[in-house]
Amino acid sequence: MRSDLPLLDTPRLILRPPDATDLDGWSQMMADEPTARFIGGVATRAVCWRQLMTMIGAWHAQGFAMFSVIEKNSGRWVGRLGPWCPEGWPGTEIGWAIVRECWGRGYAVEGSKAAMAWAFETLGWTDIIHSIAPENVASQRVAEKLGSRNRGPGQLPPPFESAPVDIWGQTREEWRQRHR
Repeated sequence: MRSDLPLLDTPRLILRPPDATDLDGWSQMMADEPTARFIGGVATRAVCWRQLMTMIGAWHAQGFAMFSVIEKNSGRWVGRLGPWCPEGWPGTEIGWAIVRECWGRGYAVEGSKAAMAWAFETLGWTDIIHSIAPENVASQRVAEKLGSRNRGPGQLPPPFESAPVDIWGQTREEWRQRHR
């Protein structure tokens, strides 16, 4: 990994830019229907390779993208989360996806808090959103724990324009008020 890329450390996680060694974990996560349901759906390994390479490329082209989530106690890849804002996206997003066997451990909240602080402080973002399907109650709870609120319906760009989403979010000032 390039030395100029960030590495975020939380009590239980390491967040680092993804690399090609993450393909096995990424592919396993995206093969699990309950996990993949709200993040584009089940995907083949070949599609996962393209998704992973898109994240890696975004790091190099934009200076940010989602981080790979590494569990400290095991060293294994357990998901992806962090900043995301492709062309046509409804805002500067912090998103998350954690492998199902790690659901309920608080990893999405722990990692997203670190990613949000980094996006506000380092990237200079003034607003963060989370595009969440109305039926994705688990992600709504994560957003609430992050201090975000439901701002109402939104729309994603093609090819996801028909997927219903609510836009959750908060401003940098709202974040700072909670984290003083």
